[in-house]
Amino acid sequence: MGAQRLGIGIIGMRTIGSTHAQALKHCDDDVDLVAVSGGEPDAAARTGWPDARVMTPEQVLADSAVDVVVVCSPSEHHAAQALAALEAGKHVVVEKPLALRVADADKVAAAAAERGLSATMIAQRRFEPEHQHLKTLLDTGGLGRVVLGETFVRWHRDDAYYAHAPWRTSMDGGGGSLMNQGVHNVDLLQWLLGPAAEVTAQYATLGHAMDAEDTTVATVRFASGALGLVATSTATPPGRPAEVSVHTSTGSVTLTQDGVQRWDVTAPAPPSRDMPGHGAADPAAIGVVGHLTQWRDIVAAISAGRAPAVSAEDGARTVRLLCAIYEAGRTGRTIRPEELS
Repeated sequence: MGAQRLGIGIIGMRTIGSTHAQALKHCDDDVDLVAVSGGEPDAAARTGWPDARVMTPEQVLADSAVDVVVVCSPSEHHAAQALAALEAGKHVVVEKPLALRVADADKVAAAAAERGLSATMIAQRRFEPEHQHLKTLLDTGGLGRVVLGETFVRWHRDDAYYAHAPWRTSMDGGGGSLMNQGVHNVDLLQWLLGPAAEVTAQYATLGHAMDAEDTTVATVRFASGALGLVATSTATPPGRPAEVSVHTSTGSVTLTQDGVQRWDVTAPAPPSRDMPGHGAADPAAIGVVGHLTQWRDIVAAISAGRAPAVSAEDGARTVRLLCAIYEAGRTGRTIRPEELS
């Protein structure tokens, strides 16, 4: 960047907020973490930012030294805090999901556009080289016609995980396996295959005593005509790495958080690499590489005055599909995501 460093304020300095702080440390020629809210008093210092001031969320939003607000609070607060940041003239980075309701996600996207500010949802798995490689092949027709896309998030979360943060047990709070754990893979599937046209679904709570679902299955018809399957669960011990499969007229590809599992197509496979951790059984085990890659794009986008690679509109599109799956499961009807408001 230039001489001007971006001042960053994080709202929500627990597990995921600390992940952002660690990622930002690798961008520290361009950024300063100047303010944090939530978590332990020494949370910022433990991630390499001893000079960050501890504040309330409202103080972070009002601080003139904060150029970018990072919303890492419980999901039910994402939209309201993102809107407050935009109204205060700040750029905003929102952890997944962008919002819990379609109308709120659309409001965030509209507010950013109206104010000429940057707003993005964290979708770090889009930046993984394997997914970037697959996306390029699909977009250029290198794999032929897509027939079927599948994503499976078969994870395990124990009772202590839910007791640690009660919002995770609430459907209204966004704690279900689809909205809280499956969001990244649902985002990946729609990013790879294009917009969803119709959805059917069922969900249930099968492994925990709580209001939120812990297991969801859905079928998707994409606008392209391809079909899709989505399954998410936190009730499947010991937990397996999340996976995405794409089946085309030329063959099949399966990618997991452990790398390429199947590459049965003639197009060249992505190069192998050391894989970061995954959250199949431990949400703190995801590492910071994905967040760092997305943060480098966010910082570059703000510096250049361009849109980030993952826009607020992208985040709203993912929320629309998630909400369509829930609505299909709740009503037993086929739901068209674009008709939700």
